[in-house]
Formats: sequence, C-alpha cells, structure tokens
Amino acid sequence: MVSSSNIKIFSGTTSLYLSKQIAAKYGVELGKVTMNHYSDGEFQPCLEESVRGAYVFIIQSTFTPADNLLELLLMIDAARRASAYKIAAVIPYFGFARQDRKDKPRVAIGAKLIANLIQNAGADRIITMDLHADQIQGFFDIPVDHLYSSSIFVPFINSLNLDNLVIASPDIGGSKRANTYSHFLHVPMVICHKYREKANVVSEMTVIGDVKGKNVIIVDDIIDTAGTLTKAADLMMSQGALSVRAFITHPVLSGPAYDRIVNSQLTELYVTDTIPLKKTHEKIKVLTVADLFADVLQRVATNQSISVSSYFK
Repeated sequence: MVSSSNIKIFSGTTSLYLSKQIAAKYGVELGKVTMNHYSDGEFQPCLEESVRGAYVFIIQSTFTPADNLLELLLMIDAARRASAYKIAAVIPYFGFARQDRKDKPRVAIGAKLIANLIQNAGADRIITMDLHADQIQGFFDIPVDHLYSSSIFVPFINSLNLDNLVIASPDIGGSKRANTYSHFLHVPMVICHKYREKANVVSEMTVIGDVKGKNVIIVDDIIDTAGTLTKAADLMMSQGALSVRAFITHPVLSGPAYDRIVNSQLTELYVTDTIPLKKTHEKIKVLTVADLFADVLQRVATNQSISVSSYFK
C-alpha cells in the first residue's frame, strides 16, 4: 500500500478545472506541470516535482481528442521514465469511444487503437466514466475502473419529486442504460427508435411506449450535436408528455447543439463536468463528478474495493 504522502495527482491542460476540485476533495495539492510549446505546434509536458516511487494519477478527458490524447500519452510516458511506482490514467470522458467496432468496410476501430496507445505509454490502470460501449473495457489488458453517472443522477432525480415519471432511451442502443434507471427508480421505460442516414443526422424517429401525461427523463452517455435529444423531446411533447428533461453524462455539445437545445421543448438538460461547457444557458445544469472521482482515487490508492460502493451500475 502506498502512503498518502506518496500520492501524486497531475492534470492535463483542458481538465485542470476538474482536477483542481478532485485534488482538493482528495486532500492533496495538485502536482505542478509545465507545458513547453514550440512555434510549429509541438508541445512537451514536464512534471515539475519528483514522482519516484509514487502512485501517480494523471487526469485528462480526451474531448477535442487529438491534442488532449497526445498530452495524456506524453504525461504518462514522462511519469514512467521518472520511475513512478504506478500510473493511473484518469479519463472522465474517453474520446473515440464511438469507434468501438467496424460498422462498415475499411474503417478503423479507434477505441482499440487508443487503448493500445495508453497501455504502451505506460499506464497501469484506467479510471473512466460512462464509456459509450461497455466492451471497450476488454480492449485493455490492464485494470479498468468503469464508473457510472447513475450514482450521481439517480439521487438527484429522486430529489426532484416528479410525479408520473417515465425513463426514456433516445435509441435502442441505450435501452440497457435506461432499464437500469427504470429499475432503481421503480418507474416504466420507453424507447425512441431512430434512423440515421449519416453520422449526427437523424432522419426518422418514433417513440415505443406511452408518454401521455408523463414527466419524461431521457438518459444517455453523450450529447454531441443534440439532434437526437431535441427531436425526441419535441416528439414526446407532441404526444402529450407533461415535460421532458435529459440527464446526459458527457456534454460534447458541438456544432448547432446549443441553438437546438434553446429552441427545443426540452425543459432542462443535466450534464456532468467531465467536459467543461463552452457556454452556459439557463436550461443546462451541471452536476460535478469531483467527489466521486476523489473517493475512487482514494480507494484505488489504498487497495479498497470500489464495487461495494454505488459506483458500478
């Protein structure tokens, strides 16, 4: 077991806002990192304190994935070459997770490639949240602690005290996640069936189940352009729903997402801070994952069980 004095937490550039909170909750100072930039865009991270014999946690979500991923890999390599005892890559949002299989000829399986890169860089463990596809855990040959935002969302949904509640999945693929929420909240579930002509474009959508007179909560792992979510919310309201709220873990929110949310009949959108919001709006509320990750880091560092907690659902 590593002593608490030999735990080091470092942050990548774009996850600094979250890493500061996690380190504060953990009770340690965030490690010092400098980033040297060259005029051609090349960069070199440097850990500005000794990590010899330390259990090192490197926090970096890989949204806007290319630079953030490379920064994470370089920091892992730096810690390994500086004789860290163990290195855990803490990736609240795991980019490229939508590339988990070959869904058509001559495409890469990006998630597997990223897993190989992280392992080869020197990571001994992965800590992440709400992977787009659970099977990505099997792409790694090192331990993966896969946390679920339901441990944050379910208690909060209960605190809203909504009557006639129904849980909705925005697509068939998310039905397992929606069923989990339905089970813990003891409410019925409906499913949206969608047809895409191409990525990020929904052509047709139908609702399987009854939403008339219901307060609907849509659950999902990623909101990108918000096309699916806002189309589902508008469709459910047209079918007699009293309100439609969404609880979605990773707020990618690219392209026309903000305009779509503002102009839709969605009542509220709740997200976590695995990715920072580009801008704020009264419809969008943020729930922090800092306490959750700080507790899990503590359990990992002291060899305590994580599965006995409510983090795995």
